[in-house]
Amino acid sequence: MSQSNDFYWGTSVAAYQIEGAWQEDGKGLSIWDAFSNKKGNTYLNQTANVSCDFYHRYEADLDIMQSLGIRHFRFSLAWSRIMPQGTGHVNQKGIDFYNRLIDSCIKRGIEPWVTLYHWDLPHVLEQKGGWTNRHVVDWFKDYSEICLKHFGDRVKYWMILNEPMVFTGAGYFLGIHAPGKRWLKNFIPAMHHAALCQAEGARIVKHYQPQAQVGTTFSCSYVTPFSNSPRDVQAAQRVDALLNRLYIEPSLGMGYPVKDLPFLNRVEKYFRNGDEKLLSFEYDFIGIQNYTREVAKYSWWMPFVNADLVKAANRGIEPTLMGWEVYPECIYQMLHKFASYPGVKKIFVTENGAAFPDKVENNRVHDTKRTQYLKDHIAQVLRAREEGIRVDGYFVWTFMDNFEWAEGYRPRFGLVHIDFDTQQRIIKDSGYWYRDWISQQTTILNASLVQTVQK
Repeated sequence: MSQSNDFYWGTSVAAYQIEGAWQEDGKGLSIWDAFSNKKGNTYLNQTANVSCDFYHRYEADLDIMQSLGIRHFRFSLAWSRIMPQGTGHVNQKGIDFYNRLIDSCIKRGIEPWVTLYHWDLPHVLEQKGGWTNRHVVDWFKDYSEICLKHFGDRVKYWMILNEPMVFTGAGYFLGIHAPGKRWLKNFIPAMHHAALCQAEGARIVKHYQPQAQVGTTFSCSYVTPFSNSPRDVQAAQRVDALLNRLYIEPSLGMGYPVKDLPFLNRVEKYFRNGDEKLLSFEYDFIGIQNYTREVAKYSWWMPFVNADLVKAANRGIEPTLMGWEVYPECIYQMLHKFASYPGVKKIFVTENGAAFPDKVENNRVHDTKRTQYLKDHIAQVLRAREEGIRVDGYFVWTFMDNFEWAEGYRPRFGLVHIDFDTQQRIIKDSGYWYRDWISQQTTILNASLVQTVQK
């Protein structure tokens, strides 16, 4: 298959959420290890100390993935497994694990798509200020170089950061995610340093592997006003600037959206000479990660943005287990929005999925709502593609049920059900549907290619 004609169907996971083995083989603590092992931070004080035990069970899990016909696997590397102190010493056993994982993927015909950072900063670096410390740019560059030197010969697709708006917003402003810091004094420097790192990491990928495809991923939500009143419309614009524009625009050389969010002017305190240039990079692709839309209304008491989000339940809409509205057109709108930036070459949907209550009956999981969610959202992705949007792939979040950060194990997003007591795996109906869908699309594509050749 030629790359230009192909569409990549895959699935995504994150190291901390599935690997377990939190203190094995020389791994250092991450901020999530520290955060989740402190009582009161997660649902029922649950941790990912074991989680899916992917560290020990990856071969069998990749066999399941192969059986489902999933040929593109996005996973992240655990910084503290590779560099337990965050910088300096390299843990060979950590390198060995990811070498085995990458090789095992390739052996099964599964393309590894690697995310350098999916929220699990080494705890020792957080003790030095973490993302609020300007030195994190150098720490991240060191870590990126180690990863490229050891894995770059086999990994063709690299993503630098996973959803920087979420890990800086939830972790350094709201304090509900690791490391649990709050307020603008932490968020603004963390925001700027993360934006620098996403570009610096990409430059390192291209330095060591010029032929590799490099991108980064952005969380995004289609934002609509609660009413047509000017105050609600303007509130929605501010929320859109915060949720959707904050990281993509500096990466394209447009700077931060300070016109809509004047409080961002505080970032000038953390600027150094040359930062404006360092923030931008010409990515081969971007990944967008969309789950729902947000409805915003004016709120005088919400600081900085003067906007509040109206929950789905408060609008009389049945939400998912995460409290999110099911609104398939949101992903279509986001593809158009991000594709409208001149600097965006192509897009992959690197996460999309839903958490619903799952019940095991006779060793099966009949997750009809999740299956319908995937069908409807994929239809919107293909709708955008048919209209000329360069979207070249779709990755389901997630391959298997896992530790959903502060929500613990309650929300299940997986195509594969995990019994966290026994580690039994059960492919859900949604997993079988996705298998059949991929097979159908491959058959259609092969027939199209044959017709092209015959012509």
